[in-house]
Amino acid sequence: MEHPIRTLTARLLANRSLPRTDPLVRRALVDESFRVDLDARLAAVGLQLIDNPYADHVAVALADELHEPVFGAGREYAASNVGLTRDQLALLVVIWALIVLPKRERQINRQKLGDDGQGDMFGKDAPLPRGGDVSGAIAEASLLADFAPVLGHKTYVQGKLLSRLAQLGFIERRGGMIFEGPLLDVLLDYRVLAERIIHGTLGAVLARAGHPLPDADSDTDAA
Repeated sequence: MEHPIRTLTARLLANRSLPRTDPLVRRALVDESFRVDLDARLAAVGLQLIDNPYADHVAVALADELHEPVFGAGREYAASNVGLTRDQLALLVVIWALIVLPKRERQINRQKLGDDGQGDMFGKDAPLPRGGDVSGAIAEASLLADFAPVLGHKTYVQGKLLSRLAQLGFIERRGGMIFEGPLLDVLLDYRVLAERIIHGTLGAVLARAGHPLPDADSDTDAA
């Protein structure tokens, strides 16, 4: 490819995220000089590559030092720098907790969906499971039954909240189920959220709704 750095940068800007299996993304993750050049090109326009080793995608985001200069003047920045309303953001955090926290526990323990790890003496040495092997889904009807009364009526949650999260790439809705979207795990910081959710008020709320959460794992280095 004639200009791989330029091509990858343009594709990241156009798509917001790319799968880790993409050839140029793989090169950026293993080729140090290529990554340095990519980071420099993104930094020149105030962006950074977000790479979470547990996520299936990488994404571009605003450089940390530019959050306030770029978004500080907007009232919506107090809740979200992608313009999410407070109720959309609240539902996003709930969905993240119900999908990503159990997923991360499986990844740390090298377990796939439906696998309790029994009888696998070499499980910790197995490759990190990804995608559908480890990421579960939520029944949309169950989510609505548990949280629509708090966030608004069913039609509002489906039409205004879930549709917006799907549009932004945080979730995918298929056959009455809610699946992890390309941005759900890569843009929400596990290190910041996991401890606060599990040991905070939301953890108790989810448990009362029948969604007990796994313990936070302090050894993970997810970004």
